[in-house]
Amino acid sequence: MALSAAMTARMTALALSGKVAGTRTMKGTNAMDIGFIGVGKMGGPMARRLIEAGHKLTVYDTRNDAVAPLVALGARVASSPQDVADRVETVMASLPSLQISEKVALGEGGVIHGKKIKRLIDLSTTGAPVAAKICAALAKKNIVQIDCPVSGGVGGAAKGTLAVMVSGPKHDVDLVKDVLAVFGTVFIIGEKPGMAQTMKLANNFLSASAMAATAEAVAMGVKAGLDAAIMIDVINAGSGRSRASDQKFPQSILPRTFNYGFATALMLKDVRLCNEEAKVLDSPRDVMNAVLAQWETTNAEYGGDSDFTAIVKMIEKRAGVTIGGKRS
Repeated sequence: MALSAAMTARMTALALSGKVAGTRTMKGTNAMDIGFIGVGKMGGPMARRLIEAGHKLTVYDTRNDAVAPLVALGARVASSPQDVADRVETVMASLPSLQISEKVALGEGGVIHGKKIKRLIDLSTTGAPVAAKICAALAKKNIVQIDCPVSGGVGGAAKGTLAVMVSGPKHDVDLVKDVLAVFGTVFIIGEKPGMAQTMKLANNFLSASAMAATAEAVAMGVKAGLDAAIMIDVINAGSGRSRASDQKFPQSILPRTFNYGFATALMLKDVRLCNEEAKVLDSPRDVMNAVLAQWETTNAEYGGDSDFTAIVKMIEKRAGVTIGGKRS
């Protein structure tokens, strides 16, 4: 009997994630020489996993303290993005903003000027228009761009459990998909530039919405006299469950640590990009507009460097309650 489309997609994801025997790059097998630009909170753990899987790494970051742990594991250090692209054929980049992504790819001293590079794998979240712009510019130098945004946070990067969304030419994607499986489950989205970026924005919009909605729901309950911890237990046993309720609230909000590991500015960036893309596509965005306003307010009041769980503090302040503390 023929497999359903959903089951076929699931089997493909399992194979690419290394859950089917023989697909994951193992130490000492199919090793590649890889460049990695941007080894911060997300890039650092991903670069470490590549080294541990047996790949040779050349790294670049503006911060020496970010590079040092990887050098201790055997990575080589480059002096610029161009220097990375002079040394290896495959370069990965994990960068925090659209402007930095463009500069690293196309600017003075960027990878576009490299002598050896054949493909740039962009692990950043840039949105489809910027991805298409970089792709077109690199193509003039016979360099392939592979869009490869990831989802799953710093914890997922460290554990190799990220959702890895990929779009690009099939030949080049096939060359690197086993390497990308070191990061988590690989999903091939398509070949058109920016397709994986659109997928990432849709995912992060849902994540941002769940955080805002869960915060409002729990704040309402606490104001009515309910215990926040019991509310989260009930939500997680019922239909309201989300990653916000089953991970972020128990780990970072109820204990009042607000340290989940993703910056408010980055979440705001992703929601803005999603809203802008929906506008260009003339797709409904009433909910997007409301969620975007919540993140704009959180960013204004708590700063872009705050942990994105600070949205709960913003809602608490308006409700006049505190979420968390000891269970009643």
